[in-house]
Amino acid sequence: MKKLAFLLIALVAMQLSMAQNSEHMVFKGIPIDGNINDFTVKLKQKGFTHLGTENGMSLFKGEFAAYKDCTIGAVSSKSTNLVSKVAVIFPKQETWSMLYDNYNQLKSMLTQKYGEPTENIEKFEGYSEPRDDNSRMHEVKMDRCKYISVWTTDKGQIELTISHGDYLDCFVMLSYWDKINTEKVGASAIDDL
Repeated sequence: MKKLAFLLIALVAMQLSMAQNSEHMVFKGIPIDGNINDFTVKLKQKGFTHLGTENGMSLFKGEFAAYKDCTIGAVSSKSTNLVSKVAVIFPKQETWSMLYDNYNQLKSMLTQKYGEPTENIEKFEGYSEPRDDNSRMHEVKMDRCKYISVWTTDKGQIELTISHGDYLDCFVMLSYWDKINTEKVGASAIDDL
């Protein structure tokens, strides 16, 4: 009887451990899966402040990777209602040196965790190479700065970029795409055609 109880406990423990070893990409230890409402609850439990949910996107504020005041967005498709992407927008920066420093620090941490990027582009696409901090920031705002590092894993893709917003705020953005749910969203889109 003791052997049977031990075997049953071992099987349950093994199933729990396999459930935690999700086939999905994870964000803050949470598998990028399920509907937007369930994912929102889990992010709130991680200490993020929920700003609202609209049109399949749930927005949060909080600390991420030791950076305070980040904006986090979890995105789901209306057709599948599955969360497939989570993006972090790091605090805006006023100078190229601070923006580039954020990008490099995050790239270094991601490389430490996931290895060398599978894709890496770091260049300006203007007529000439910008020479100073102001001209580099101008190129970012004009969308001529292509700083992108991508890590492809068996669970999905991680992309780190230098970007800008509508009001020409410049920031670093980190995006996580879950492979399984991104494929489901794509299949649903193809069904629409």
